[in-house]
Amino acid sequence: MPESIDAHSTEPAGAPGPPYSEYLWPAWWIWVVILGTGGAGYVMFAPISVGTGVIAGAIVAAVLAVITVNHTLTGGKVEVTDEWVRVGRARIERRFVGEVAAFRGEEAHAARGPNLNGTAFMCFRGWIDPVVTIEITDPADSTPYWITSTRRPEELVAALEAAR
Repeated sequence: MPESIDAHSTEPAGAPGPPYSEYLWPAWWIWVVILGTGGAGYVMFAPISVGTGVIAGAIVAAVLAVITVNHTLTGGKVEVTDEWVRVGRARIERRFVGEVAAFRGEEAHAARGPNLNGTAFMCFRGWIDPVVTIEITDPADSTPYWITSTRRPEELVAALEAAR
């Protein structure tokens, strides 16, 4: 199974950056939904008083924004270093990375749906269409592959293949 790691980098200051790093930030329309939900909070409490409605709407929007940002920072990072591959909260040594493949459009839909192996490690974001599959060759790991959303699938594949 993939092991969990801290969100903080353990690399010394001044060390070169990783060959690939990406946060899976929400699309712009997610923020519109958050604001709209805050507006719904306002509408629900405005009959009590306008001030109560404003406070309720602001609290609803703030809580949703914090949850969204926290989820992105703690479980929405894809990173390839010289020694490790990290997807979400999982990481594995690069030596256990096998074949990698990028998918877009209908192929990505099939990889996330009908062609998905239920034992694969998944890190999807509904607002990001492209995905990359990463074969896991560790004999001690029963996970056949990882599949992750990414906005830059070709760059991720290139970073993963660079060490092979």
